Amino acid sequence: MFLLKPACLVLFLISSALSQGDPHPQSLTYLWPLPAQFASGDDVLSVDPALTLSVAGNGGASPILRAAFDRYRRIVFDHAGYGYGYGFIRKLRERLPLVSVTQYDVVTLNVTVHSDNDELQLGVDESYTLVVPKAKESSQVTLEANTVYGALRGLETFSQLCSFDYTTKTVKIYKAPWSIQDKPRFAFRGLLLDTSRHYFPINVIKQIIEAMSYAKLNVLHWHIIDEESFPLEVPTYPKLWKGSYTKWERYTVEDAYDIVNFAKMRGINVMAEVDVPGHAESWGAGYPDLWPSPSCREPLDVSKTFTFDVISGILTDMRKIFPFELFHLGGDEVNTDCWRSTSHIKGWLQNHNMTTNDAYQYFVLKAQEIAVSKNWSPVNWEETFNTFPSKLHPKTIVHNWLGPGVCPKVVAKGFRCIYSNQGVWYLDHLDVPWDEVYTAEPLEGINTASEQELVIGGEVCMWGETVDTSNVQQTIWPRAAAAAERLWSQRDSTSPQNVTLTALPRFQNFRCLLNKRGVPAAPVTNFYARRAPVGPGSCYEQ
Repeated sequence: MFLLKPACLVLFLISSALSQGDPHPQSLTYLWPLPAQFASGDDVLSVDPALTLSVAGNGGASPILRAAFDRYRRIVFDHAGYGYGYGFIRKLRERLPLVSVTQYDVVTLNVTVHSDNDELQLGVDESYTLVVPKAKESSQVTLEANTVYGALRGLETFSQLCSFDYTTKTVKIYKAPWSIQDKPRFAFRGLLLDTSRHYFPINVIKQIIEAMSYAKLNVLHWHIIDEESFPLEVPTYPKLWKGSYTKWERYTVEDAYDIVNFAKMRGINVMAEVDVPGHAESWGAGYPDLWPSPSCREPLDVSKTFTFDVISGILTDMRKIFPFELFHLGGDEVNTDCWRSTSHIKGWLQNHNMTTNDAYQYFVLKAQEIAVSKNWSPVNWEETFNTFPSKLHPKTIVHNWLGPGVCPKVVAKGFRCIYSNQGVWYLDHLDVPWDEVYTAEPLEGINTASEQELVIGGEVCMWGETVDTSNVQQTIWPRAAAAAERLWSQRDSTSPQNVTLTALPRFQNFRCLLNKRGVPAAPVTNFYARRAPVGPGSCYEQ
């Protein structure tokens, strides 16, 4: 076995591929995102389609682990006829001696999970160690993790090491033995999905979550509600979802539970967002008193106790559904003209000696108090920090979006920050190429270790104005995966220099992997994201 740093190994693999005139030779296996440390050899191992799971440790019996093993076994052995049952395949091979295999090198996946605590929160341990043996040395691949969520990440890596050999019709692991020690660079690796501008059916949201797990993203930021529609059921205020587009484009409480549980089984948290006080016109379809007036419908009426009663009721109901410790309260793009022009609010401002800017601050801070009282850490868009940084609750996490240079200011004030610079990580910006997504750096301009630790991660944002079920997946993928490697892999192993050589071939490979798994990821090198190929060609070169 020989040991190479990630960047060196990638260069070696690419050089070998080019020398053979094949963009993806079967002797190579690319990993996305790159693990923190890994070593490989020169052996080729065959994997038994009847691969069994052996477990150990306090968390080895987790149903999350068992379900994940079954999912990945179906993925790995898709071409090997796993869906037909191993007995069928064995009989078929007896009739076809050219593809007969009498003995497999890998027959067992041995997984040790040390902790039986399956609580999923920010900063959960996702580290793992994966060891693939040398040929003839052992028939077991071993995966060890402190938590079941680390084991999930290791299973994803294991699945990417496995590839189908069309000549022998078997699954093989190339460049064995492998020794991988891996952990994420950032704790928060997110994707925003906007279900207000366009409604997405539950099965589509699940498909997106499944694809997120392939890229080791771990937070679905569910932007459920906005001014266009209010699709979520709120039992305490049942008229709110009258603001949905139609009665068929809604999410029940049970739907939301289902999404959260589906995501947890894949190690993904769901961070819900209720954007206040702006972006809330749809609330008034069920409760018109929330509007400043029938003709001036947002921001929400700051002068009424009822407004904050409704917010409290929404958060109380949502706290029963969303266990993640972070809750997004929005706070962006608040135009206060309606407060200034509506007589009863104008009078309230005068009585409280407030300007409209004061009222904006009052509203945001009051909403934060409600969230904190329900044991949430509030997340707010950066306008709140830009306007009244010294007044924000100390637990506030500031979500950058307007441009670069915000997180350095945020962490200098002692707040935590999420990076989502719209110039590079807004997926509805279709003219942003993959390499600009890939080379964006959340820690740019932050040089001290203590301040770097306050950047909890980043998020790519899929705003919904121009996407629906027909095109959302190919708009998200593969560019979201470019950010995923930036957020998972060590900075020195994903250098922005020579990304065409060090990252592009692996990125194209990952896009093809997504396609094989049923994710309609668009070609990598299109000038505009989500466009179909311009002509015939290999998946690995588009």
